[in-house]
Amino acid sequence: MMRTRPLKVALLGCGVVGSEVARIMTTHADDLAARIGAPVELAGVAVRRPSKVREGIAPELVTTDATALVKRGDLDVVVEVIGGIEPARTLITTAFEHGASVVSANKALLAQDGAALHAAAGEHGRDLYYEAAVAGAIPLIRPLRESLAGDKINRVMGIVNGTTNFILDKMDSTGAGYQEALDEATGLGYAEADPTADVEGFDAAAKAAILAGIAFHTRVRLDDVYREGMTEVTAADFASAKEMGCTIKLLAICERAADGGSVTARVHPAMIPLSHPLASVRGAYNAVFVESDAAGQLMFYGPGAGGAPTASAVLGDLVAVCRNKLNGATGPGESAYAALPVSPMGDVVTRYHISLDVADKPGVLAQVATVFAEHGVSIDTVRQQGKDGEASLVVVTHRASDASLTGTVEALRSLDTVRGVASIMRVEGE
Repeated sequence: MMRTRPLKVALLGCGVVGSEVARIMTTHADDLAARIGAPVELAGVAVRRPSKVREGIAPELVTTDATALVKRGDLDVVVEVIGGIEPARTLITTAFEHGASVVSANKALLAQDGAALHAAAGEHGRDLYYEAAVAGAIPLIRPLRESLAGDKINRVMGIVNGTTNFILDKMDSTGAGYQEALDEATGLGYAEADPTADVEGFDAAAKAAILAGIAFHTRVRLDDVYREGMTEVTAADFASAKEMGCTIKLLAICERAADGGSVTARVHPAMIPLSHPLASVRGAYNAVFVESDAAGQLMFYGPGAGGAPTASAVLGDLVAVCRNKLNGATGPGESAYAALPVSPMGDVVTRYHISLDVADKPGVLAQVATVFAEHGVSIDTVRQQGKDGEASLVVVTHRASDASLTGTVEALRSLDTVRGVASIMRVEGE
């Protein structure tokens, strides 16, 4: 039997995502009520600009006093889509203290203070759900912490930022340079006026921290994630990748060490073979590849951003939290029992593609090969092209640690026959 008294929901933020959440709550009200077992009522909306007309939202629900809204005491769920660290953090903890569970899309806050927020939710017996914080509409967090809870996850690797994937896809498919592709992304609304958070990997790093924490039952904070942006990727890098049968993606990679004793989390551009499922992810789409002991290889794919896709994830969490509320229960909280150490980037082992500008004369290749050997880095293939006294030398290594590769490159720079290191890129997915 359906309960007639509605569950009250407050919305913090009414921008692109928040307005879509409000719209879906209104237009799908009957379906949501049937799925939950009780109607849901939008009880208040906190905004910065109250004078703006918000279609479908009664003006009397709008307030600029978010603190007073979450302190009301009669709310069942608070949906936080304002982003940033403060005031979001204080508003969320205040909501817990005054009886409300929270649904959030705030990746930056969860990556920085997820443990404290989970602790606050547990202290007050409330839910904290955040499917929308990673990969937009793609169901990913709930499968990792519920569907795969009985499995051992070894690796999570994916494209978790649509802006960067759009840019790199354009560079790959059209031969455009980075700036040209960025300008197109900005013109189409895929990139913000200030794209730094996306193109420098900050957005993806926050998502990697969240994914690693859930996958490995270990607290991983944003500061634990190695981050490298994609602004230095060039058309020449794509040409080299194509010669290897690869393309280039900005990847978030979370791995369990082979001995199971530690984990790593990193974000950086990488070459991946065209045969890998992630290589075919085009435009602004996201995809995450999960490898586990029992389930094997799984891939989650879909739109990773945008108002409606992100709102879909928010509403999925809202339904789950409301069901828990009716049943007098809470869903899964933080699972950090493994408490594995997070290894530094220097310990990460992968393949490398190194492009060198060298003098075009006898003995150069032997000198370069000797430096690699002295640092314990095994060479897989070498390609050399020369003209008019200058040459390019492309070296692809076997798997080596980041620390050993760094030492190798430093030594190469000291050779008088090496004019410069044109590019260094990791090779993943093999």
